[in-house]
Amino acid sequence: MNARVEDVFRYDDQIFDSIADLIPSPENPTPMLRLGERFNPHADFEMLLKLEGMNPFGSIKDRTAQFMLNGLTLNEGQSLVEPSAGNTGIALTALANARNIPIEIVVPDGVPEEKKALLRFLGAELIEVEDEMCPLFPSEGARGVAKSMVESPAYDGKYVSPNQYESELNVAAHFHTTGPEIWRQTGGKLDYFFASIGTGGTISGAGQYLKQMNPAIKIIGVEPSSRHHNLSGIKRISGLPDEHFPAILDRDLLDDLVSVSDEQAFRAGIKVARTEGAMVSPTTGAVLHAAVEMGAASKGRAILIATDSAAKYVSDYADYLED
Repeated sequence: MNARVEDVFRYDDQIFDSIADLIPSPENPTPMLRLGERFNPHADFEMLLKLEGMNPFGSIKDRTAQFMLNGLTLNEGQSLVEPSAGNTGIALTALANARNIPIEIVVPDGVPEEKKALLRFLGAELIEVEDEMCPLFPSEGARGVAKSMVESPAYDGKYVSPNQYESELNVAAHFHTTGPEIWRQTGGKLDYFFASIGTGGTISGAGQYLKQMNPAIKIIGVEPSSRHHNLSGIKRISGLPDEHFPAILDRDLLDDLVSVSDEQAFRAGIKVARTEGAMVSPTTGAVLHAAVEMGAASKGRAILIATDSAAKYVSDYADYLED
């Protein structure tokens, strides 16, 4: 082979002027990992894990944050405020730093300490909200605080919120990036798409794109089995009244909804680390468990969203580690 390395690889293409340019796109996708038989015992049910922890700020929410921030207009003197279980807040803060925009993040009590530390490290002003403000849905308390900061006359229009929970840009981010990436990476050869449900942006946006390309693809949502759980960033939607249902979730898109316990999710997250070396979040563990369960009676190729890595959840995983 006589070709020079410089002729094969364009290293100058890997020099970026902005951290935002590192956020994935169909031309620069996050990788997929095929799970082997040590984790996936079902030979007729192929599982491909899309590793969103490879985003520059560590999660799939990097995509959402970029789309929402690009869609905002801020006046001089205004600041951002956003309720978050951590990942969106981290991504928004990093992107806001690059644009010299002040930002405050409102988080519920149950957010892992690692995420709070990262937010402080990035310089966000952190507002912690006690779960008792909304015992039924703790994250709603944080949303209420952020909403009041935006709407209160006392702040005189100081705050603007991207509002991931209601923004159609959240859905658009995944319709225009995550979905097309999956389609290109698989050559359109997939039968199932698994994703956990939080705001509903990922499963709605990517799911809409994939269904548009092939209506036969099954969209599988994953939720906690209990309303009170330790799976950061996701929500149990079964039995929810309309006023608490995720506003941007396309519920008609779902072909099935699988409920997973904390124990099942954490154990699956640990198992995939110890069999595949893939370090993923407990929420991803829930998706993995759901796929393995469904794979026992199904055939085809499944794409599983790994929302982020295990690094932000070490303290949570500790309770499930054997001595």
